Amino acid sequence: MPRKLKTKSVLRRLLVTSLLSCFLAVAVGIPALRAAAQAASEVTVSAAISLKDSLDEIGKIYEKAHPGVKISFNYAGSGTLQRQIEQGAPVDIFFPAAEKQMGDLQAKNLIDTGTRRNMVRNQLVLIVPASDSTTRSFQDLANPSVKVVALGEPSTVPAGMYARQSLERLGLWGSVERKVVLAKDVRAVLTYVETGNANAGMVYQTDAQGSQKVRIVAFAPADSHDPIIYPAAILKGAKNPAGAAPFLAFLSSSEAREVFAKYGFLPAENQAGKN
Repeated sequence: MPRKLKTKSVLRRLLVTSLLSCFLAVAVGIPALRAAAQAASEVTVSAAISLKDSLDEIGKIYEKAHPGVKISFNYAGSGTLQRQIEQGAPVDIFFPAAEKQMGDLQAKNLIDTGTRRNMVRNQLVLIVPASDSTTRSFQDLANPSVKVVALGEPSTVPAGMYARQSLERLGLWGSVERKVVLAKDVRAVLTYVETGNANAGMVYQTDAQGSQKVRIVAFAPADSHDPIIYPAAILKGAKNPAGAAPFLAFLSSSEAREVFAKYGFLPAENQAGKN
C-alpha cells in the first residue's frame, strides 16, 4: 500500500510539473505571437517629404478599410531615404520624388522591378514671402535686393536638382549661385522663405499651395528641368511584401488619386515605371 501511494504521489508531481511547463510555454509564446502578427500587419513606406500631407491622409483611409493593418511612413529627402535603404533600413515600399533615386536602387538590384509604377507628377515653382511684392519673375533673382535664395541640396533633394537644372537652362545660375543656401529637404526650403530667412526659394507647387506665408511668383518652364515624376516600388528586401502589394495597388486607386489631386499632385502620364 505505501508503495502505491508513493507511485501516485510521483505521478501527481509529474502531472503538475507538465501542466506548469505548458502554461509557461503558452505565457511566453503569446507575446511572441502577438509581435509576429503585428510585424506581419505593418507596412513601412519610405517617402519623399513632399508627399507627407497626402500620404498621411491616404494611410488613414487604408487603415480604416483594413482593420489590423498599420501603415508606417518614414519621410525625408529622397537621397537620404535612398542611402538608408542601401544601408539596410527595413523598408517595404520606396516612394521618392524623382526617378533618379529609384533608378539607382534598381541598378543595385534592391527593388522588385515588376512592382515599379509612376504614381504622380509635380510642378516646380518660385516662391517669396507673402509680404514681398517686388520679386515677380525668375529674372528678378539677379537683383541686388534678393540676397538669399533657398534651394534643396541638389545631390540628395530632387527639388534642389530640378531647381539647379532650371536656373542653369534659364541662364541664371551664374548670378544666383553665390546667393544660394542649401536645405536638407524641400520643406526646409519652404520654412526658410516662410520665416524670412531667405528672400526666395524653389519648391514644389504642392508645398507652396499649403502655406499662407508664401506666394508663388512663377512656375518653372516644364522644359527647363527633368520631368518631376514620383515612382513607387516594393523593395526586394521587404519584410512584408504580402502586405505591401495591396497598399501599393491602393496608391493607384481612384480614391487615392482624389487625395493626391486635393494636395496639388498631377496624375502620372504613364503608370508603368522603367524596368
